[in-house]
Amino acid sequence: MKKIILAVAIMLLAFGAATAQNTFRGIVKYKIESTGKVDIKIPAEQSTIELKVYDNQLLYEQTIQNGMKVAQAIDFSQAISYLAANGIELETYTGDGKFIVRDEAKKESMDSLYIEDKEPGHFYYENVNETQEMLGYTVHKMIMHRYNEEGEDNPIVCWYSTEIGPEYNLVLGRMKGFPFVFTQELGEGRAVTYTAIEVVKGKVKDVDMLLPAGYKDASGEEFETFRNELKDAIELLED
Repeated sequence: MKKIILAVAIMLLAFGAATAQNTFRGIVKYKIESTGKVDIKIPAEQSTIELKVYDNQLLYEQTIQNGMKVAQAIDFSQAISYLAANGIELETYTGDGKFIVRDEAKKESMDSLYIEDKEPGHFYYENVNETQEMLGYTVHKMIMHRYNEEGEDNPIVCWYSTEIGPEYNLVLGRMKGFPFVFTQELGEGRAVTYTAIEVVKGKVKDVDMLLPAGYKDASGEEFETFRNELKDAIELLED
């Protein structure tokens, strides 16, 4: 009987470890710096950002992640009003330009980013057996290998934590783990690096993880149709 009880206890512990999620609730603040070959002037008011975390939910500006699902509130109302003031209407769209676009990432797709891929124009992540302490957390080193059209590797070092947020971060960095340092390539030699500078525990509630009111859900196809019509209308205005 004791052996059976012990076996059940071990199974329960193993199941709990497999299904446990991080329960961090708080705010992670980042500084943003230009780190590419071509310098970018970043205004002081845009040089820091905050990422709110509530268990496996993330909120950055008007983008929210819950598990593997992402929803983004996008506001084109000013563009719609500007076009209307100039007597231009979109071909089929008649709304106010406020959308919620939803997406869901697949675990298999995210995991595929960690498979070596040296094709020109491609990239992949490589986990490195190296850690350091940042802001009271153990962070792990990861290298993002990026290959240009000539097949040359341009590696970027990232650092991430497994103690904060969901297993995959789809809001900043699109990587496994929670980014503490990562670089975003913007093309033409431009790049910005996000570095965590402060972790504030608490001050975030479940009700904080909501998108603003007044936005309507749109499928990816509907939103793409709107964007194409908006692009055509703006080009017409510029002619």
